[in-house]
Amino acid sequence: MIYYFDNAATTKIKPEVLNAMIPYLSKEYGNPSSLYSIGRNAKRAIEDAREKVAKLINANKNEIYFTSCGSESDNTAIKGIAYRYKGKGNHIITSKIEHHAILESCKDLEKKGFKITYLNVNENGIVDLNELEESINDKTILISIMFANNEIGTIQPIEKIAKIAKSHNIIFHTDAVQAAGNIPIDVKDMGIDMLSISGHKINAPKGVGALYVKQGIEFDKFMNGGHQERNKRAGTENLAEIVGFGKACEIAKNNIENHNKYLKELRDYFISELMKTEKNIKINGSMKNRLPGNMNISIKGVDATKLLLELDKKGICISTGSACNSGETTPSHVLTAIGLKSDDAKSAIRVTFGENNTKEEIDFLIENICKYIKK
Repeated sequence: MIYYFDNAATTKIKPEVLNAMIPYLSKEYGNPSSLYSIGRNAKRAIEDAREKVAKLINANKNEIYFTSCGSESDNTAIKGIAYRYKGKGNHIITSKIEHHAILESCKDLEKKGFKITYLNVNENGIVDLNELEESINDKTILISIMFANNEIGTIQPIEKIAKIAKSHNIIFHTDAVQAAGNIPIDVKDMGIDMLSISGHKINAPKGVGALYVKQGIEFDKFMNGGHQERNKRAGTENLAEIVGFGKACEIAKNNIENHNKYLKELRDYFISELMKTEKNIKINGSMKNRLPGNMNISIKGVDATKLLLELDKKGICISTGSACNSGETTPSHVLTAIGLKSDDAKSAIRVTFGENNTKEEIDFLIENICKYIKK
């Protein structure tokens, strides 16, 4: 039996999502660019999915561009804006705890002459708004700060960041891969200009994502070919997965309050029960401004990698950080940025809950963590 507690890495496809996809893996196989009936059926399915993705974040349908994943969405946002507005300026502001899709894109741009400011964060992983304001200059063209961190679950003051960006006429992008579907997002009310989403984080398949771009904002494409996605992303659309993504967004939109409440209940139960037994535990990140299903802790004296492997023998899946960094031997850049010493960073585990988890499963997880610590 598998006890899965790594929902920040990926999530299980919902049966309803799979059922929505099946016709487009079999009888509805038309190319959306074709003019005959099965092509038009495919096109309608994509546009229906586009509307469902838009509704999840209160965007307009024509502001959603489908991509292959969150990383492609991030790359498109960062590089698309950089290249489009390089005549206006070459300065971008981000944070030190971003996903590597943002950080590596920025490093690539630095090689091409762009200037990047990497904002510090406090011990809870929150950016300093004063530092952000002071970092802006007349060459700043983009601010990109993630909505919620993938390792420690910290939720940033997005509306305040957006307000600062707007006051200086700067485009604001946010990587919402971890946040979308877990907490309510309204791009209009929050003042967000661009936003990245990934399907497999919200019970849709791997290999599909989306980028929201506020109407009126121009960006350069970096994938050439056909004229799909309003001539912004070439390539025949991933029809079945786009349909599944749309269905997952529809379900998430309709269930977000109950989903949020249940994940928070599981998260709080886990940490309260664990700390009744184990005292040498440090919570990494803010408990107040945190994703409902995320818990990142350091266990003093424990090698997190060895603990992970021991739990795996029991069928328990947890993480020592981002799935994208699982091959790294150095401490997490996120944990280092919030001030953790090397030993504390290397003793950190991330447990992320999903709606399939139960308190009984959590009891089994705690029991085995405690057994390992005692051993």
